[in-house]
Amino acid sequence: MSLYVVDDHPLLRQAIGMLLRRLKPASKVVELEKYSELQAAFIKNGEPELFVLDLLLPGVKGTSAIQEVKGMYPATPLVVLSAMPSGEARDACLEAGADLYIEKSTDSSEISAAIQGILKMEGDDDEVKIAIGEVKLSKRQKQLILMLDRGLSNRDVATELGISEHTVKVHLWRLFRRLGVKSRTQTLHFARSRGLLMS
Repeated sequence: MSLYVVDDHPLLRQAIGMLLRRLKPASKVVELEKYSELQAAFIKNGEPELFVLDLLLPGVKGTSAIQEVKGMYPATPLVVLSAMPSGEARDACLEAGADLYIEKSTDSSEISAAIQGILKMEGDDDEVKIAIGEVKLSKRQKQLILMLDRGLSNRDVATELGISEHTVKVHLWRLFRRLGVKSRTQTLHFARSRGLLMS
């Protein structure tokens, strides 16, 4: 399993590569300058465990790289690292399938915590899934729905679970996408309509 970093800015690419080597010393980190190099890198370095992609890569239009990568490896977490401020760009990336959007101006410790959180989450998602109709949720996702029902804020959830607020946001984004909803309110409506919560 390998961790792939694709960014045309050499210093940033190297910095993220160093961070990943520190977080996952047993995994191979593959640093690429161009998105077009990715297919050959898979053949040489093996299955992906994580993707970190720059949004504005040469020869790539909009979120097409995210869609292509997620089409090939839908279960592999994908982090977008971009110079563009969040907002519409972040929403477009998450809609395309990204698991996390981080601005390049974000403090390095926050970037580290966010990526560490998403790597840790993969272990959570490997837990026994709870089937709700055609949707399968991990125990952590079911736990998160119950916390939303209690009216807990992201900060409250982070404190209770012992994780960062950034990681809570990632959990929420992935939960929303799993359920096909876009908000806490829609999540709770989904859960209540399927008997997960007391109405």
